Amino acid sequence: MKLYTKISSGKFKGKRLELPSLSTTRSTKSIVKESFFNVIRDEIYSLTFIEGFGGSGVMASEAVSNGAREAIAIEKDRAAFKITQSNLASLQSPNLKAINGDSFALLPDLVNSQNSKVLLYLDPPFDIRAGFDDIYEKLVNLISQLKKEKIYMIVFEHNSDFKFGDEISTYKLVKFKKFGATSLSYFQ
Repeated sequence: MKLYTKISSGKFKGKRLELPSLSTTRSTKSIVKESFFNVIRDEIYSLTFIEGFGGSGVMASEAVSNGAREAIAIEKDRAAFKITQSNLASLQSPNLKAINGDSFALLPDLVNSQNSKVLLYLDPPFDIRAGFDDIYEKLVNLISQLKKEKIYMIVFEHNSDFKFGDEISTYKLVKFKKFGATSLSYFQ
């Protein structure tokens, strides 16, 4: 049985997107999605939105729906990536792109080569699979490879049991919001 979610705001509001298998991805809850876009909606117009660990590509789709200059979703799992591609294609927007690959390997060059400021949204697995027990430490190392002048903001969707410090590299925690087992941490 296929699972679906809907774009909750913007020009594609109500558009249905397929979700990949719950065994390989974890979809962003509607309340988290809505809160995030309520925070950044007025700032997204001139930004490139990059979604690491993209799953279905719903956050990239929401970003373009809400006016992002461009949105890119990166997904490593091949089956999930095919769904991401299909979802983005269904919106028929030239400003949406899906990349099949490892976010850790691709993000430094992708971010550092952008011509516009980047809003980086990172939603890694919540330590639910083997090999992901040090995921947050890997993210902190990844952030140190990004050129500060290319970043507008970095937002982590993470397990509420994990607490980032007040700083990561040269970025400071500017907002934190908890939604039960899921939290958003905003760094600028």
